Amino acid sequence: MITGNQPQPSVTIGLVNPKNVSNVGASVRAAHCFGADRIFYTGTRYQRAARFHTDTKNAAASLPLHHTESLLEALDPDCHIICIELALGATPLNEFEHPTNAAYVFGPEDGTLSQSLINEADSVVFIPANSSLNLAAAVNVVLYDRQAKQQATMTRTDIDQRVRHSRDCRNRLKVRHTEGTTTNTYTISE
Repeated sequence: MITGNQPQPSVTIGLVNPKNVSNVGASVRAAHCFGADRIFYTGTRYQRAARFHTDTKNAAASLPLHHTESLLEALDPDCHIICIELALGATPLNEFEHPTNAAYVFGPEDGTLSQSLINEADSVVFIPANSSLNLAAAVNVVLYDRQAKQQATMTRTDIDQRVRHSRDCRNRLKVRHTEGTTTNTYTISE
């Protein structure tokens, strides 16, 4: 919980020359689901393909994409630039501590971030996996990791409230846990 003079967290997503409209759409949805504030992208490939894409959850209405010629110029000066890239010397995501104000920069599906952008970054982080993830998967994993680490101390009540807020209005599921010989049913009152 943010109180007093603590800064309000700010999360920006930067996509460098994305080409796949579905990946951009899924990145917008991930950013919306995990509370990002804005998304910038560079290049022209997405703009040419965007007219063929549909956003079934209309996430772009509440979190629009902004085109920019330079991500570095578009970012807030007080944010930490975190490049997500398979680079030698990068920090594994599971060991990374997310800053309050962060701009996560992801490379194109068919390329890498430039060395000059890596040189400007405050941190370079990689997702430990057997292979590279696609753009949308990488955005989801990084934003989930940020949220999970920030909410590691949530109570059962907080968790249930998060479930209530996140789920579809038709979902009324409850979990029944069996521990030893005792059965606990968590009731999520609406």
